[in-house]
Amino acid sequence: MNNYTKNIGALFALATLLLAGCGGGGGGNGGNNPPPPPPVGGITRTGVAIAVGPITGFGSVIVNGNTYQTNASTTFTKDGAAATQADLAVGQMVLVQGTIDDDNTNAVATSVKFDDNVEGPVSSVDDLASTIVVLGQIVSISPGTSIDDGCPATLAGLLGVAAVEVSGLVQADGTIDATRIECKAALGEMEVTGVVSGLDTGAMTFMINALVVDYSAAMMLDFPTTITDGDPVEAKGTALGSAGELLAASVEFKGNPFGENEGDHVEVEGFITLFNSITDFEVGGIPVTTSGTTVYEGGVAGDLGLNLKVEVEGDFNSAGVLLATKVEIKQATAVRVTGLVDSVTGDTLQILGIMITTDIVKTRFEDKLSDVDPFRIADVNMGDYLEVRGQEFPAGEVFAFLLERDDVRPETELRGFVEVGGVSRPDLTVLGVTVQTVSGTTIFRDSNEVEFPTEDAFWAAVGEGSLIDVKGTETAPQILLAEEVELEME
Repeated sequence: MNNYTKNIGALFALATLLLAGCGGGGGGNGGNNPPPPPPVGGITRTGVAIAVGPITGFGSVIVNGNTYQTNASTTFTKDGAAATQADLAVGQMVLVQGTIDDDNTNAVATSVKFDDNVEGPVSSVDDLASTIVVLGQIVSISPGTSIDDGCPATLAGLLGVAAVEVSGLVQADGTIDATRIECKAALGEMEVTGVVSGLDTGAMTFMINALVVDYSAAMMLDFPTTITDGDPVEAKGTALGSAGELLAASVEFKGNPFGENEGDHVEVEGFITLFNSITDFEVGGIPVTTSGTTVYEGGVAGDLGLNLKVEVEGDFNSAGVLLATKVEIKQATAVRVTGLVDSVTGDTLQILGIMITTDIVKTRFEDKLSDVDPFRIADVNMGDYLEVRGQEFPAGEVFAFLLERDDVRPETELRGFVEVGGVSRPDLTVLGVTVQTVSGTTIFRDSNEVEFPTEDAFWAAVGEGSLIDVKGTETAPQILLAEEVELEME
């Protein structure tokens, strides 16, 4: 074990799964592991593969752009209990351990583990900030969040749900960037994972962000010594105290989620939670270093900084530091298209006449209509009602990060950037679509959902490059008659 272990465990626990004791050298494939590949950067690859990220698809398990084959010997764990692949869902953050060959293909999963970040009742909702608070944890809901179809249609509706289960990535300030939210019909065992702070051994309490945990009656599990500030833990209980504190039945130490063995291949998605320089930073608590041969996608080395969302691929060196061979800077999913499918051809489809490209490993597919599993682009038909979230790439087209099929609704929605030359009152042009507004009928709002005092005020504020969200009716190919137009903050 190296000197980073405790800090890695603490931050990694907060940012990902808090999975204990799945040491990096424990993977196998029936004795048929590929032979160690040649040294890379002084590191001899072990053939062990570790991946941390949200599930984007099944038919195996797809995480971080890699398809990990599953078989009868693959073990699945959900919240510490034995599970099956059918118990998992897209958007859930998982830790996959297995084997991979030297050219990063033919990945086989020996274990897939899921543990939520927090599960409990929603205590408050901020519609404007798109956040909720669950057991003192701030949860940010973004266009990249998969929300189970058993949940209410609005954030405010979550206040009436018995409990929610949140899976996601944790930002540097402790905010959970939700990748999936599921709603529970009954409040069972509440649980929260994070880092101990404000420990009071006399009162037998500590804090996880804004939540006070009373551990006076808790079973203390797997602690190497006594509990201390900075320990990564998972606290569980069935009741809250009079001041809203969690009355913990158990508190489990969650350090060392894997062994940091030299040569283990790692792919992790997360936020940069500590940044000293472009060659010294942490992703979800895992120390990362780069070199002159590191490949950057979606940006350049100079873009790196605190709280940037990235996917890092590389191998552990002898100090337990991830030597990155690739750093992918994750782009925001600002663009959204919701409506009826015009056509489907191969990996592309059209809605509102907009060309939308999907990728079997990079696009998260979810079917809320017929629960097809695995759901793929081949299952999409003309006339299906889809919500697509992604980025404009190339110009005028959309690359989909999330594609959901749902019941047909009359409303069409378009969220995107106003094109150059795309402001011609009363019309706007977004992604090649003409947005028609009608004076006295179309409602114009700002990013706080407050109506502009006058239509003139809206037209004075909007311009080329503005991000707008339009709800309305498709009246012809690439024509959207707007009922509401909202000017967003970029």
